[in-house]
Amino acid sequence: MKENFKKWLSDNSITEVECLVPDLGGIARGKILPTKKFIQGLENDSHRLPQSVFIQTISGGYATEDEELPVDVYNPTDIDVILRPDFNTIRSVPWYEDPTAQVICDAVNLNGTHVINSSRSVLKKILKLFDEQGYQPIVSPEVEFYLVKPNPDSDYPLEVPIGQSGREETGKQAFGIDAVNEFDNLFEDVYNFCENQNIEIDTINHESGSAQMEINFQHGDPLELADQVFLFKRTLRQAAIKHKLYATFMAKPMENQPGSSLHLHQSLIRKKNKKNVFFSKKSTISNLMKNYIAGLQTYTPNLMPIHAPNINSYRRLFATWDAPRNTNWGLGNRSCGFRIPSNEEHSMRIENRISGADTNPYLVFAANLAAGYLGIKNKLKPSPETKKSVFGKDKSSLPKNVEEAILLFENDEQINEVFNQKFIRTIAAIRRVENQAYLKVVSSWEREFLLLNV
Repeated sequence: MKENFKKWLSDNSITEVECLVPDLGGIARGKILPTKKFIQGLENDSHRLPQSVFIQTISGGYATEDEELPVDVYNPTDIDVILRPDFNTIRSVPWYEDPTAQVICDAVNLNGTHVINSSRSVLKKILKLFDEQGYQPIVSPEVEFYLVKPNPDSDYPLEVPIGQSGREETGKQAFGIDAVNEFDNLFEDVYNFCENQNIEIDTINHESGSAQMEINFQHGDPLELADQVFLFKRTLRQAAIKHKLYATFMAKPMENQPGSSLHLHQSLIRKKNKKNVFFSKKSTISNLMKNYIAGLQTYTPNLMPIHAPNINSYRRLFATWDAPRNTNWGLGNRSCGFRIPSNEEHSMRIENRISGADTNPYLVFAANLAAGYLGIKNKLKPSPETKKSVFGKDKSSLPKNVEEAILLFENDEQINEVFNQKFIRTIAAIRRVENQAYLKVVSSWEREFLLLNV
């Protein structure tokens, strides 16, 4: 493997290498090294980070502020873990002037075992369950985001950016071609950057919010697609900064605007014959697909600390009319949490519309697949199909806040078993620390309505 790296780095005249590892929030952590040091580190496993990286919160705290974790999850001495670069993920970084490479790493303990709280390890564990049953999961993510004016002062609300016409977008321009072309120069860079990195984005379209867009990815292997979404988020932010804009994947970034989601299309292929096992010639929807849907319905509410990882995630779900907050399923029905877009054999799949764009792609892919796996394993039966719109009518079957979500998450025995009890404990602890950090903040709403009135 070292020789492969040496040849690729030499062929591309690389002078620096970024070793990246996604933490549990989906944030890129790691180190930047001169190429020579990177190669040397491959020989003696000297690419290392402190173990605390894998218990860090989005607000800069640590899971251990809430509870003591098992020593094999986090050793209080904060010992190192090894970063082992995956050659399949190496790419050039197109926005730097100097020739720079980036490579995603797996995290390994000093004793050779995989780090329990490594995002890639979590997804690989779930994929192995399907592999043992002779199935290959296929996914295709759709990721929404907003472009906004630069916002150096977090006390001020985000603002809609000015496009090439010199005007801010007003009204709702869903699927508007010219509304996308307002930022044509930015998206040309995005497409070029993605092509240089082998990030296979398919289409871009305008969503309902002002300067809200959606990028669709080609369908494929979940680990490869999770790597691509992880890199895409970084790529888009960098391209936006180049054009003096911010790109945000917050689930609900602006008041009176729709939220941003990560819709995940998913299906199963039988490895021995490459057939889509979700399709049945007799009934169109196979019994196995019904089991999978039932798994999503049963376990998604208990996996919300992954699908809705932040306080802001619940604003999207419960303060936006068009965000599905139910576990209904339906053929073509966008008001359902789970939608079957097509009933044709080659494209038979289920789309989860519940997750926010702020999720860690590795974990949210794992959460979807784990729920489907448990549905198949336990031969669960789905509810009847929902044929009418339930927008604004549904009584939510999802937890309504962080604390409720954490309790469901950590007390589900099957979720603990299929993931890892120690991983579940870590996520629960991280969410509690993040929630406590949020509760310390006094908002502008409170100053507006309470300061002189109560």
